[in-house]
Amino acid sequence: MVEFGPDAPTLCGEWTNRDLAAHLIVRERRLDAAPGIMLSPLAGHTESVRKAAAARPWEEILDDVRSGPPRWSPMYWLDAQVNTTEMFVHHEDVRRAHLNWAPRPLSEGRQAQLWKYARQIGKMGYRKAAVEVIFELPSGESAVVHKSGSRSVVLQGEPAELLLHAFGRNEVKIEAKGELADVQSVMALDRSF
Repeated sequence: MVEFGPDAPTLCGEWTNRDLAAHLIVRERRLDAAPGIMLSPLAGHTESVRKAAAARPWEEILDDVRSGPPRWSPMYWLDAQVNTTEMFVHHEDVRRAHLNWAPRPLSEGRQAQLWKYARQIGKMGYRKAAVEVIFELPSGESAVVHKSGSRSVVLQGEPAELLLHAFGRNEVKIEAKGELADVQSVMALDRSF
């Protein structure tokens, strides 16, 4: 966000870096508004709070993102469980919205951590698939993330790339194997939650 500035695009629809940063702040600091992120009847309030947060000076917004959730927020106590994927995905939303992006080199430990979450998120992201969806790492290790029907699609890539795809991002480096129609149906899925 610092590198690209407040008005740069992200992979989050029309949101700029400023909008995305405000989303993160509301999620961690506004208990009254955070439920609207997942519950559409409350989304109007959440959006108005997010817009107000986005109107603040850019440096203040960045400082709040950098400092993470305050001690009084439940997110503070759940930080490792809920922010590992949230911050990784949104970091990539910022990076991959620009030309010539490439996956970042990540340590084995970080990839292993993301592999755990990729399998969990995959169950949600591919829940509408009409075929079985299997994640496969370059090492050959695999996991079925969705069971359906007698045919399957194998998505091959690093854990970080599989996680991003499961979260609905298409700017990823993965390979898909299976019958063409099945692959196309999996790649076209609405993988949002």
